[in-house]
Amino acid sequence: KLSYIIDVAPRSHITKDVVLYGFGRIGRLLAREIIQGSGKGNQLRLRAIVTRGNTPEEIKKRASLLRKDSVHGVMHGVVVEDVDNQVIYINGHMVKMLAASQPDELNYEEHGIKDALIIDNTGIYRDRANLSRHLKCPGAGMVLLTAPGKGDIPNIVYGVNQEVCNLGSDCEKIFSAASCTTNAVVPVLKVIEDNIGIVKGHLETVHSYTNDQNLLDNFHKKTRRGRSAPLNMVITETGAASAAVKAIPSLANKLTANAVRVPTPNISLAILMLDVARDTSLEEVNEIMRSASLKGRLIEQIRFSTSSELVSSDCIGDSCACVYDSIATQVSKDKRSVVIYAWYDNEYGYTCQVTRLAKHISQVKSYRYY
Repeated sequence: KLSYIIDVAPRSHITKDVVLYGFGRIGRLLAREIIQGSGKGNQLRLRAIVTRGNTPEEIKKRASLLRKDSVHGVMHGVVVEDVDNQVIYINGHMVKMLAASQPDELNYEEHGIKDALIIDNTGIYRDRANLSRHLKCPGAGMVLLTAPGKGDIPNIVYGVNQEVCNLGSDCEKIFSAASCTTNAVVPVLKVIEDNIGIVKGHLETVHSYTNDQNLLDNFHKKTRRGRSAPLNMVITETGAASAAVKAIPSLANKLTANAVRVPTPNISLAILMLDVARDTSLEEVNEIMRSASLKGRLIEQIRFSTSSELVSSDCIGDSCACVYDSIATQVSKDKRSVVIYAWYDNEYGYTCQVTRLAKHISQVKSYRYY
């Protein structure tokens, strides 16, 4: 039964050095995911973590945050800090703790790091000019941004458009993993567009609050986000529609989007209201989504749920980009309007997508049979 993939998609024996630039919510989950999937050291190999400071007290605090997380629980492994040598040992892997305030301040080669993939988790710099500063550091080879990239930076949703990555000796050196919301909605949009066709649509994201918001009312440069995140639902903008078009060009000028930040620490919900190109039915929509979740190129991206009791906390720790809620799906009586609900772990599910893309652009992915 497996003869068609034997010797076609071999296990990678290549190692790629990785540097995490920034160590916040996504950075710490990436550290967990990369270390736990490193095996004997092939594929992605975490070598360093860059933060604004690495005093003994700061290293201890960062190690503690890696061990235990209020949302995702304890890390299944051992984290030991060596403050004298500015190192954290994670499951026996020696990870250097480096300090920098600007992307071009470091020399990675001094720490034995070569041709590294720099995963920028800060979100501070999103344009090519500033992200290119990473590549000025000796030992840096490529950059992956964990936020939507601006300008001509390739925005990739793994599973949908990773083929646009130009890989090789003279390839593109800077990539974006888009946003958590984009990674959640694009696989669903791709399935509907390819099988039924989309005339136009609106994406509404019910999104958990983030560190960008305030705990209590205070000044914020963006409108409404200055109000207390745990106490309010906050309407804000999202770039999911424009980012989705970058992954699926046929949707150009067809989508609008908005977001509502809500008082939950994790798990978000994308509501897709789509006018489709031909008559369809609830049964057809559910069947094409079920099929996409079980076979083809989106099995890592779409989880098909048949639970009538599904709530947000059930999706914590789900590795898929989205959980398709088949029970909540609606199709209008005229058979031309579809409403889809897609849950997603905007932290861990997105981190898994970033990891998949990191392996792809580093050319170290080992394929698995599901």
